[in-house]
Amino acid sequence: MTSEFAEITVVGGDKTGIVANVTSALFERGINIEDIDQAVREGTFRMTLHADISEMVCTRETLRESLDDIAADLGVDVTVRFPIEEVARGLALLVTKESHPLEYILERRDELDAEIRVIVGNHSKLEGLADAHDVPFYDIGTDSGKPDEERLLELLEEYEVDCIGLARYMRILSPDVVFRYEGRIINVHPSLLPAFPGAEPYRQALDAGVRIAGVTGHYVTTDLDQGPIIAQRAFDVPPEADRADLKARGQPVEAEVLFESLRLHLNDDIAVHRGKVEFRGDPEEYQLGLTPEARDANPNAPVDDALDVEGADPVEPNTDD
Repeated sequence: MTSEFAEITVVGGDKTGIVANVTSALFERGINIEDIDQAVREGTFRMTLHADISEMVCTRETLRESLDDIAADLGVDVTVRFPIEEVARGLALLVTKESHPLEYILERRDELDAEIRVIVGNHSKLEGLADAHDVPFYDIGTDSGKPDEERLLELLEEYEVDCIGLARYMRILSPDVVFRYEGRIINVHPSLLPAFPGAEPYRQALDAGVRIAGVTGHYVTTDLDQGPIIAQRAFDVPPEADRADLKARGQPVEAEVLFESLRLHLNDDIAVHRGKVEFRGDPEEYQLGLTPEARDANPNAPVDDALDVEGADPVEPNTDD
């Protein structure tokens, strides 16, 4: 019998009995749990499990109703995603005011294995760009730009979003959002992480006197700019460069690396294992780091004579004091 897997996510205040109630309900309905992951951060509990529903002894609607009842009793939120054949995955893009990554992705949307179903901003500046591409836009920010995350979660559920791209979304997502979509939120950060995380990375790079700067596409976790790295790009920093120069060089690269990171994820050509992204696609189809021309320009000599190559003696450990 072919397996069918449903994804069940539970998020809410940490309390005793959540895991037991949910797993018992699945067992009673003939559902086998294949994988389960749970964590607690700042009093918020998150559990994501993948369940084989091929021998389920109830309807999908009945299962969802049962889990909704458990959620109401425990004061948590439960989301159930069933496998749906021949339906494109839903992509949401979160934005603030910078247009370059959003415009780039919208113009190349046909190359993504997903539908861009909604664009959500904490300002209204990019609504016209969304309208020009016939994508629904919602401004969930206050006058100061503080987002209404309850409304954000409502929109993500309403549009059945499977993946979220942060297209220069200049707000830190709360654990309540990250936990619900962990492993499915992708950000672009304008530095070669792990260098220069946090605010004003171009200024940080200039202050450090770097000669090479760059951008990073990575998965979002509750630790700021420390999620698993997907793809990176680099560019030169001229001796007299200022912050405006770095932004001019970096912004086109930001758009490219976010698009490439989304494409890798949506094509299922990467997976996170033990906190690191593992690549399982065709390396000829992607640029994870340097261009082929840049790789060819790297020097290949001199090297240590005792490198681990065919026919070479193993390197002796240095035991000197």
